[in-house]
Amino acid sequence: MSKQMSESELILNPDGSVYHLHLLPSDIAETIFLVGDPERVHEVSIHFDTIEVKKAHREFVTHTGTYQGSRFSVLSTGIGTDNIDIVLNELNLLFNADLSARKFYPKRKSIRLVRLGTSGTVNPEWKPGKVVLSKEAIGLDGLAWYYGFDSRSIAAHFSKMTNWSVLLAKPYVIEASSLLLNLFSSRFETSTTLTCTGFYHPQGRSLESDSSLPITSETLLKAGIGNLEMETSGIYLLAQYFGFEALSVNALLANRSTGEFHPNPASVVKEMIQSALDIMATSDKAS
Repeated sequence: MSKQMSESELILNPDGSVYHLHLLPSDIAETIFLVGDPERVHEVSIHFDTIEVKKAHREFVTHTGTYQGSRFSVLSTGIGTDNIDIVLNELNLLFNADLSARKFYPKRKSIRLVRLGTSGTVNPEWKPGKVVLSKEAIGLDGLAWYYGFDSRSIAAHFSKMTNWSVLLAKPYVIEASSLLLNLFSSRFETSTTLTCTGFYHPQGRSLESDSSLPITSETLLKAGIGNLEMETSGIYLLAQYFGFEALSVNALLANRSTGEFHPNPASVVKEMIQSALDIMATSDKAS
């Protein structure tokens, strides 16, 4: 085993659960659907045949149960890659550490993470209601540089096409799990996803004043971007770091190029959830 982690680094709750998620290793399945909105957890688990675990702390809500014979969990992450940093680190602890001994196991376990999220598109040909897969994600948050990723991860083409400011964190690019992408790609089209650090100015939205960033729909299209959201690059980055499989499935609700917004977002999300559950359950039966 590895060196023992101190109490200030590995913080546990009185019941032995991990600090933010309030989960024990037995509470979580090896296939986990990640959603941003805590209320969306129920929208996924309502399809489960059985539910064995329901836990919640802050914005982190977890339901674990079975669907068509497969054990699945659904977990809400909240918004942004800062929350993703918390969630994936604590998932890694749950699967790869002896919490009572405060040490990592010598042999690592991999898990499958499927983000079920909403997103906006800059492609004028993509109508709101379409679902796309993030084949790769470009992160604007700088998280990669805290985890030792090197210059090979720099999103050079994106930086050049957007004339990216040297005052901002260097954009990085991370690919999806090829294993999970292959499972879903016969059903959905793929996209290069831009993970932004905020919802308003960081995505080029102008309310009281204009955003100072060169993020227009036209510029992003030229840079190869298909959709924008706020979590995927962090999920892909840390999944790669910990040896997990990860895929982001995006329901496109808004088109930033045409100004359209889907009139019934709930129906789009519901269809996406059902498709993802069926694909993962079918994969389990085939393996």
